[in-house]
Amino acid sequence: DHGDKGIENQHHFEIQIDRVHYAVTESEMTGAELRAVPPTPIGSPRDLFEVVPGGIDLKIGDSDIVHIRSGMRFFTTPTQINPG
Repeated sequence: DHGDKGIENQHHFEIQIDRVHYAVTESEMTGAELRAVPPTPIGSPRDLFEVVPGGIDLKIGDSDIVHIRSGMRFFTTPTQINPG
């Protein structure tokens, strides 16, 4: 009996963060886990957003659960944007 454990983790999802391509294996990730994907993790002075084509981009908090699918795009912005 080989079982079916781990089969869902054998495929990967192609995502982009700040226009850099990454492959992840989890179908659900928290905002904190997404922040840890780049080789230099995304720090707290930046907010993470999911690109929503044709809609309003979605801000992702560290504890928010994101259902991952290939082709998803994320970007970061400074947490505080100074006017001027």
